[in-house]
Amino acid sequence: MQLEFQLLALATLALVAYGLVMVFSSTSATATLGHGNAGAYLVRQAIYALVGLAAMIAFTRFDYRKLRPLAPSLLMGSLVLCLAAFAIGTQVNGARRWISLGPLSLQPSELVKLALALWIPARLVRHPRPQTMGELAKPVGLMVVIACGLIAAEPDLGTVTSILVMVAAALAVTGVPLGLIARAYMLVGAVGVVFALSEPYQRARLTAFLHPMASSQGSGYQGMQSLIGLGSGGVFGRGLGQGVQKIHFLPEAHTDMIASVIGEELGLIGIVVLIAFYVFFAWAGLRIALACHDPFGKAVAASLTALICGQAAINLAAVFGLLPLTGITLPFVSYGGSSLVVSLIAVGILLNIAVNHGKRAAPEVSDRRRRNSRASHARARRR
Repeated sequence: MQLEFQLLALATLALVAYGLVMVFSSTSATATLGHGNAGAYLVRQAIYALVGLAAMIAFTRFDYRKLRPLAPSLLMGSLVLCLAAFAIGTQVNGARRWISLGPLSLQPSELVKLALALWIPARLVRHPRPQTMGELAKPVGLMVVIACGLIAAEPDLGTVTSILVMVAAALAVTGVPLGLIARAYMLVGAVGVVFALSEPYQRARLTAFLHPMASSQGSGYQGMQSLIGLGSGGVFGRGLGQGVQKIHFLPEAHTDMIASVIGEELGLIGIVVLIAFYVFFAWAGLRIALACHDPFGKAVAASLTALICGQAAINLAAVFGLLPLTGITLPFVSYGGSSLVVSLIAVGILLNIAVNHGKRAAPEVSDRRRRNSRASHARARRR
């Protein structure tokens, strides 16, 4: 797995570096006007990147199997933090997603994503695979509903969507029948439609997506400005730092919509390079999952790869006008400390799985195999 290890690490470092450059480009003007320091956002993001890289290296050397017994506690702790965000969290743009810790802020939903990506595989590999909707609902479905319900109430439907992508990958890899997964997600889709139509701001986003020109000065403003930025960049772009949309027109240029800034300044070439890094990441992550002999490691690798690449796909599709805007960030690239640190921890776990993929299976798996072998021998002797 040396090639996959190196490719995953290089793709991650390239995306982090790409993000630092584009965060500075998209914030330098506003930071100068607001703080008198063009590099204010860059410095904060660089600090988070260093913390995240240190955590990534630490988790690369930490045996991922030791995370299995910790998964329930990690999930409970992250859900408690989500609840705390409603009581003591900071409200930004109508959403209460962050807990302020002095000069820093924590987004608990990012921890929930990582905790679920560990807990669901840990649960499914130790118990019989669900074969009915009832078996799937208890306890996996229940915990996913609780987590997604808390995050949707913040509100943060983008994170909910990325969690559902990750959960589907975890269920498929652990052997849950695809027909059962399809039925479960049809039910989830129906509930999602009802929720979207019941909330005025969600209806507005859906209307803006379906009829962008009709609401270009209202709920569709951000989407239209994103497309204008992408279109004005052409093939080679205006040049790094020369974008106009980020200064006067495009809201959230350094977070949700940073891909539009890339398209305007670096053109189609910059977007293709960005997507190529995610493709390399996805290929390496899936190869690590396929090569892992431990069922828990295989499921975790697939879940984390689907979580990061699924989030990237959702963000890019929204920026390109292919999906409604969800407020989800672009992993490793968008400005945001919690997202960057948690994503780098996920990469550290993936790299550790790549290192340990050829080692013996976890003790409970080996014990199960020995019991099955003894039972087979006993049946053979009786015959």
